[in-house]
Amino acid sequence: MINSVQLKNFGPLTELDWQNLGPINLVIGNNGCGKSFLLKAIYSAVRTLEIYKRGNNPNSAADILFDKLYWTFQTKKLGDLVSKSAEAPLSFCVNIDQQNFSYSFGKDTSKAINSLENLAEPRGSSSIYLPSKESLSLHHIILSSREHNQVFGFDDTYFDLAKALQTSFYSININLSISSSAGTSAKTVHADQTVKRECSFEIERDKLEDMLDGRIEFDESEKCWYFKKGRQRFDIGVTAEGIKKVAILDTLLSNGYLNGNSIVFIDEPESALHPDAISKLLDIIALLAKHGIQFFIASHSYAVVKKLYLIAQQQNISIPVLSREGDDWVQSDLLDDFPDNPIIDESIRLYEQEVELAFK
Repeated sequence: MINSVQLKNFGPLTELDWQNLGPINLVIGNNGCGKSFLLKAIYSAVRTLEIYKRGNNPNSAADILFDKLYWTFQTKKLGDLVSKSAEAPLSFCVNIDQQNFSYSFGKDTSKAINSLENLAEPRGSSSIYLPSKESLSLHHIILSSREHNQVFGFDDTYFDLAKALQTSFYSININLSISSSAGTSAKTVHADQTVKRECSFEIERDKLEDMLDGRIEFDESEKCWYFKKGRQRFDIGVTAEGIKKVAILDTLLSNGYLNGNSIVFIDEPESALHPDAISKLLDIIALLAKHGIQFFIASHSYAVVKKLYLIAQQQNISIPVLSREGDDWVQSDLLDDFPDNPIIDESIRLYEQEVELAFK
């Protein structure tokens, strides 16, 4: 689990120190304040640790990180990620499972990251970033643009998600076994443990499929996705975006890509979802968090903040919040209080207007 994150001069994030992270973590703020940027920065570090030393991958952690940052942020040179007004280098440190993974580089960095300190163990689990825009309809285009054309357009969060959706449950078992076990008997035990973890999500998957009233399926012969409801099958292009968003999480749980040690980054869970569906989805996220999955959520929705506040109060669990207020990032916890933020302020302002109209 990620315990803390510190960074300086990372694009729009000039300085940030987020401590005491929990199973569910929330970033809130106005458009353009750097919420998605922060989630992608953390994701890039986590995926580096998951790819490093997995299977027969010979690449160094620095090489993997460089590639992940380059394709996630899609800059002409990596040094462009350093804050434009900064004179000091970009620096980043994530404490994961009580061990630090840190790096830094300057504006002239173009080919390699030379300053990296990795005290963290390679991770056997796989994490994922769920972008605000749906990706199932563009699944084959995403894969083609990166696997064949190698061009900017869909960043690595989309590419990783497209690959994860087609991952076989059994290939996940094999990859994890190779990376952390040796010998036939050890592999068998590890595979059995993975099956048990996947089966523990049955309740959550049932709830997700109740929301969907169906499920998505990939047709191998046609190489495309369909939404299946009862005996009917619908093209993914005519399926509602909210259904596709929820179905993606269900698929990643069912195919074994996600397990009890995964970290899930969700950008704007409210996108394309009805408020009732948002509430149900966050209830399911709270259940998954109890199984060990850690969540990082970026949002500018009052409904998301309010629902997570209620979950924290009802279940007596800490939900750390990082909110942008002016030029500063402020830390709070939904277990302690409802945070001050422009999102909340605007909701209150609209409510007060409504009250004024009612008494005219």
